[in-house]
Amino acid sequence: MRIDYDKRIFGLDIMRATAIVMVMCSHILWIAPDMRGITRNLFGIFGILGVDIFFVLSGFLIGRILYRMYTTKDFSFKQVRYFWVRRWFRTLPNYYLTLILNILLAVYIGNQLPEALWKYGLFLHNFSAQLPWFFPESWSLSVEEFAYILGPLLLYLVLFFKRKTPRPRLFLIVTLFILVVFLLSKLWYNHNQEIRHMRHWSLNVKSIVIYRIDTIYYGVLAAYISVIKPKVWYKLRYLAFGVGILVFIAINFLIPIKQWVITEHPAFWNVWYFIIKSISIALTLPLFSQIQSASKWIEVPITYISILSYAIYVLHYSIIMQLMKHFIPSETMAGLDLVVYILVYVLITFLSAYILYRLYEKPMTDLRDLPKIKDNFK
Repeated sequence: MRIDYDKRIFGLDIMRATAIVMVMCSHILWIAPDMRGITRNLFGIFGILGVDIFFVLSGFLIGRILYRMYTTKDFSFKQVRYFWVRRWFRTLPNYYLTLILNILLAVYIGNQLPEALWKYGLFLHNFSAQLPWFFPESWSLSVEEFAYILGPLLLYLVLFFKRKTPRPRLFLIVTLFILVVFLLSKLWYNHNQEIRHMRHWSLNVKSIVIYRIDTIYYGVLAAYISVIKPKVWYKLRYLAFGVGILVFIAINFLIPIKQWVITEHPAFWNVWYFIIKSISIALTLPLFSQIQSASKWIEVPITYISILSYAIYVLHYSIIMQLMKHFIPSETMAGLDLVVYILVYVLITFLSAYILYRLYEKPMTDLRDLPKIKDNFK
């Protein structure tokens, strides 16, 4: 696999690689349910943090693309459609392939399929109601897809009402509008619903599209700042990074110390935890976006993991881990046997992701650069 390192931003690869490793670590708790101590606590945090790093980073990347597209004189709905097509060539092939594999696996194992299976085809299975048990990691892909649709569509529609407002300001207004709307959606949920326990929160708030799209748009807001105020973005990179890391560490230390349990502090979990976490991740972007390269022995493996991260994400849990657990249950394992089991799981996951990327994901993504596709949107 040839990689053009000069065209990549290594710092963003670090974020992406870190995020997928965190997600995998969190799901290893299914292999080792008896894990205790600080490792279990960290792995539990990793699951929530890893996906949100993906969200904020995704928002930052698409935000820069959308801003450049939006502020050109020839911006039109055709460009919006081209943006969607490019994103769909990047995201949909892997999703639909692994959705089919999950269906076949459920039939093979003997698991009952969801009654509203069709909703998975339209990313509606976790739009506003509880996330089903089937293909659970797909929840984040639904959030991504609706975020890709919402922002560009609003940016286009607002031009019919605010023609005299400069495009950069319109971009900021739309971004802030989205952030406010989804803040209100979480406040509404907190006011009207009762959270019974953390699993209920995970399935009914954390994983629901109408409460989570704003996480991506904190990344879009960071992209706007990076373009409008590049000198400030660069100058404050270390300070912003330090504040972001300190805020995240502090809040996760305060949770057990202050005993902010969800039944007694629902507003914190339903509303403010998401926002604080998103902002703390966004504050690390000024530094990470400036890191262009590193020593080869560091740069090569991290870049490979970053490139394979999407394939790893859709394969590692519902397919690979579920198959391994089906044929070789890990609940009774301990010590060296459990360590070997986990290492084999990681090896199979990375190998499978590499095959998926080389033979399917990249060829499908490359289709968006075909002259036929490009010419249709000129």
